[in-house]
Amino acid sequence: MPTAVTFRDTQLASSRNPGNWRVPPIDQVMVEERAASFTRRSIKASSKLAGLKMAISMMDLTTLEGKDTPGKVAFLCRKALRPLDAQFGVPPCAAVCVYPSMVRHARKCLGTDSPVKVASVATGFPSGQYPIKTRLEETRRAVRDGANEIDMVINRGAFHTGDYRCVYDEIAAVKDACGTTHLKVILETGELDTYDNVRLASQIAMEAGADFIKTSTGKVSPAATMPVTLVMLEAIRDFYFDTGVKIGMKPAGGIRTAKQALHYLVMVKETLGDDWLTPDLFRFGASTLVNDVLMQIVKTVDGNYQSAEYFSQP
Repeated sequence: MPTAVTFRDTQLASSRNPGNWRVPPIDQVMVEERAASFTRRSIKASSKLAGLKMAISMMDLTTLEGKDTPGKVAFLCRKALRPLDAQFGVPPCAAVCVYPSMVRHARKCLGTDSPVKVASVATGFPSGQYPIKTRLEETRRAVRDGANEIDMVINRGAFHTGDYRCVYDEIAAVKDACGTTHLKVILETGELDTYDNVRLASQIAMEAGADFIKTSTGKVSPAATMPVTLVMLEAIRDFYFDTGVKIGMKPAGGIRTAKQALHYLVMVKETLGDDWLTPDLFRFGASTLVNDVLMQIVKTVDGNYQSAEYFSQP
């Protein structure tokens, strides 16, 4: 087992004691009712267009399949760089997310000064059950090949047996392996069973060095939901009030429509404020979402829907 590494020692409040994890219990009814309330907000047409473009700028276009090829990754990179014709004023996506073996192909396609980052899943994605030595080497390889961001999965087996120190130590070790590369920690909330567990896992990940916390791998159902995301956003808020450190958030999987994306942005704004409405602190992990958002942008600008064939498939 790797030695625990405590990050942000100069930023964390002196009273914080990693390993003594106490989090407030979650009121399930309250969380679900508040999450539902964000879906009832009305949005003006001008704000809707701005929100849709913002959502595009926050998307991590993802391909994580056994049949991935360098050509498919290159296609994804081109779509991320230019999601829609220039006349619509749509910004590039935030990142492309690929397996470690495809990082160098993505980096070659995007170049070194691209506005689109290269993210890579690592640490035995999606199970997180590989030996820690293997997971760390996979992380270092992805960083060497040019990844700007690493998306790791936590050890859910250790979490469910109550070995929270193991979960913490492994995240801290991966953060150390990342160096200056940003670390997104995937909780796989669909396997955590309760909101209380989601809150606890969020706290452990943030204390261990996560730059982002992320709901899901997209390989387990349920993936991202608004109540789960709200629990994680509130954990981020409280961590910021406690430490002054801003942690990013990434709901992934299950977000398929532009309308849903706008609901999530409203939730972020009302829970964390405008500072988090940036790709540096909020992402969508949903390649199936991008074309619906693009269709809505075209509809808002031109007044007509285009057929699905008008948009390239991510």
